[in-house]
Amino acid sequence: MDQPQTTDPVEALAGAPQRTIAFEAVFNFRDLGGYPAADGREVRWRRLFRADGLHRLRAHEGEQFRALGITTVIDLRTDQEVEARGRFPTEVASVDYHHLPLFDVEPDWHRYDDVEAPDYLARRYIDMLDSGRSAVRTTLELLARPSAYPLVFHCAAGKDRTGITAAVTLGLLGVPDEVIADDYALSHEAMARMNAWAEVHTPEVMERLAAYPPAVGGAQPQTMTHFLALLRERHGTIEGLARQLGADDEVLAAIRSNLLTGPRLTASR
Repeated sequence: MDQPQTTDPVEALAGAPQRTIAFEAVFNFRDLGGYPAADGREVRWRRLFRADGLHRLRAHEGEQFRALGITTVIDLRTDQEVEARGRFPTEVASVDYHHLPLFDVEPDWHRYDDVEAPDYLARRYIDMLDSGRSAVRTTLELLARPSAYPLVFHCAAGKDRTGITAAVTLGLLGVPDEVIADDYALSHEAMARMNAWAEVHTPEVMERLAAYPPAVGGAQPQTMTHFLALLRERHGTIEGLARQLGADDEVLAAIRSNLLTGPRLTASR
């Protein structure tokens, strides 16, 4: 299935790698490299990836996947999701697999009384972050290991749980909020591609998704902006959150050393 490629200003750099990486039934697989970070540095390309359901990778896509050099897969889905849909396929590649669910039971999106509020989805992300503290702590520990790279983390759609994890990681690297929000919003088009595929191949999933509140089906940048604001209301800074989870100076320095490169290049316009 041909997928349109997503571009952004960073990809305008001469020789910059492609951000979105197309697979047949994985629609939200992309590189988090190239983003501007603290002190004029930028996030390294081909070191850190985010994705949707990697259980949908096909065996014949192994060569393409292995070319990325990925050694570590972090699966943020629930036990029930993994049992029902499968985990990362061993026939695609041999990886260090970590199952780190951000919550135990998928949310009942309708049980909240603020479903029409502008920050409804952002508040659910705060709930997920609270329930997933152990998973986030372990993820930070893995990100501090040089041997863990290249690394990909994923959930089912690659938007919510993966978006939270990406936001915390990029925030620790000093990536500006507006860039984090723009990266999150790239999932909007990916969701449309995934939904078109699911209508044909997994109509039961589409039936379930159709019952969700409208905000859950999209990826608007303001959702991530609201989430980051709420996170700081609770924790002061993203680094403050990381320290509350047990990340010390050594862990934080290792994450930045593993993921940041030299001075930022200026994108052509």
